[in-house]
Amino acid sequence: MVKRFWKTSILAAVACLCSPALVTADTCGGCDPFGVMGCDQACDDFGCDAYGCDAGCDSLGCDPCGCLASLKRCLRPSDHCFDDFISPMIDFVHFEDPRNLTELRPIFVTHQFPATLGPNNIPAGGSVQLFALQFRIALTERLSLIAVKDGYIIDSSEGALDSLVLDSGWADVTAGLKYNLIRNTRTGTLLSGGFTYEIPMGSEKAAQAVGDGEFHFFVSGGQRFLDGQAHWLSSFGWQLPVDQSVQSTTVHWNNHFDVKLTDRVYLFTENSWWHWVDEAEVGLPLGVSGQDLLNLSATDVEGNDLVTHNVGMKYKPSRNIEAGVAYEFPLTEFKDVIEDRVTLDLIFRY
Repeated sequence: MVKRFWKTSILAAVACLCSPALVTADTCGGCDPFGVMGCDQACDDFGCDAYGCDAGCDSLGCDPCGCLASLKRCLRPSDHCFDDFISPMIDFVHFEDPRNLTELRPIFVTHQFPATLGPNNIPAGGSVQLFALQFRIALTERLSLIAVKDGYIIDSSEGALDSLVLDSGWADVTAGLKYNLIRNTRTGTLLSGGFTYEIPMGSEKAAQAVGDGEFHFFVSGGQRFLDGQAHWLSSFGWQLPVDQSVQSTTVHWNNHFDVKLTDRVYLFTENSWWHWVDEAEVGLPLGVSGQDLLNLSATDVEGNDLVTHNVGMKYKPSRNIEAGVAYEFPLTEFKDVIEDRVTLDLIFRY
């Protein structure tokens, strides 16, 4: 009788580990007779990995039944215990998702310039388009490699921007590391820190490859609310050029808040604050410098403050796919180089 009991219990535990259908909101807490699942939050469609919250989802061995072993040896999966979160869209170069992720993220941006630039009302206008591809690779349970800026810029600017600054060409490449400092699946709390370096290898005619590149140091956090029906993300960063004589130095603070409209549709609102703490010593007296895509050699920008707002929607048909659209516009009288912007992204996550 005892032997039969242990045999039955072991088979039940194995079935729970190996069957995603069994690990649901109703069974996650009760399908673990030995505590091997380690469930530490209520499971839902996005709130835990397919085999139980933290059921080894911090290691390559988290899914012994469904993953190809050869793929696991080459690529570490994302942290799926926070799949109810979505990634932010505003300031896409600097606003980093605090989760440890492995993903590809194509991005399209169409950015409209103001009709005039700076306090001298320099004629401008027109637009610029960007086709980019970000990627993130989880290297360990906490550390990931991130590549946040690249792609091709199509220039449709007018006025001084077109004649003096911009033309079509390749964007610089920006890459770095992110480390997850706090990860609490019970409270839905995340905090990460990291840095990137912008390699000056883009097209100079596209206002890229300015100076010797620049560093960006950041912290990024997130919090789950209302049992995963709402989320808040925030990041603070310092953009520091290697050659501060030809590029400006900024600090910026980004915030994101989203709510689930349905199980698959999210509505979100975001804002971004930029403050120019130092300006280039040489350059054009434009009075503007650029934001996430540009850091122009321009003077008369120190002390400027820019606040923009972003509203959008994301569709998440599964834990591995996420598509979004957002519209951004300035809230401050000072617009720097943005009249408005539309951003589209598509995320394929492992």
